[in-house]
Amino acid sequence: MGEWTEFSGALLAFFALHSIPVRPAIKSRIVDLVGARPFTLIYSCISLLALGWLIVAASRAPYIELWSPAPWQNWVALVTMLAVCMIVAFALARPNPFSFGGAPGVRFDPERAGIVRLNRHPLLLAFFLWAAAHMLPNGDLAHVILFGLFAGFSLLGMKLINRRKQRQLGEMAYDDQLRAVRQTPVIGSFAQDRVMIRTIAGIGILVLLVVLHPAIIGVSPLAGLY
Repeated sequence: MGEWTEFSGALLAFFALHSIPVRPAIKSRIVDLVGARPFTLIYSCISLLALGWLIVAASRAPYIELWSPAPWQNWVALVTMLAVCMIVAFALARPNPFSFGGAPGVRFDPERAGIVRLNRHPLLLAFFLWAAAHMLPNGDLAHVILFGLFAGFSLLGMKLINRRKQRQLGEMAYDDQLRAVRQTPVIGSFAQDRVMIRTIAGIGILVLLVVLHPAIIGVSPLAGLY
């Protein structure tokens, strides 16, 4: 069990970080002390460091193979990551009253909902797909636990945010706005989204991740394609 100590500690630290400081009572006290923007910046930086430690700890854990790697798994992962990057590109700088992220303070138009027309939680959907894409070609126990928990965490987050937003907006207002979004044709909802620019941005994000992956993670995502 000693060989699993770092991974277990990193896992507990990561989920404690994403459950304790964000509780309304605790978060409000911290925000009162440091301010909203510094809290967001500090919390985001610490979260990224915790995520990095957790991924490194998973790579150091004992290797227990659950399924054998195959080239097709890497192809599926790469295609899935393209979808992830596209979702992120279309979700950034967009108002979204149903979830976090986007462009707060900007008026949300249900008839021009963009990616929100397809999914209320695009960034959480991207996180779920990211976890699935990384779990498939990493069939050892530690990585399956890691990315499996990430996938479950994102699905649970969608349900929790739905409840929170319904309380904040009021159930009737929430349902009316959601109904208005769903009644809009999909193509029409992207009318003001600068589709070409966002598509190029999504491809650019994927290329950047592929280039940086060997330096940050130590393995090229293209290495196992053949």
